[in-house]
Amino acid sequence: MDTRYEIIIFWSKKDQAYIAEVPELPGCMADGETYQQALSSAEQIIQEWIETARELGRSIPEPKGRLAYA
Repeated sequence: MDTRYEIIIFWSKKDQAYIAEVPELPGCMADGETYQQALSSAEQIIQEWIETARELGRSIPEPKGRLAYA
């Protein structure tokens, strides 16, 4: 599993859930009732995002590291 992508996790009052965003992979997001659930879901979604991109012949960005988008 490629976990080198930055994952940003925050609490969403509106959704009443933790939201996990992966800024380097457009549209790659997950959520969870706990911080750990959001992180676990994000790790799974990263793999699904990469698999889908490969199937569609799209490019997969190289992980840039911590706070590349800050």
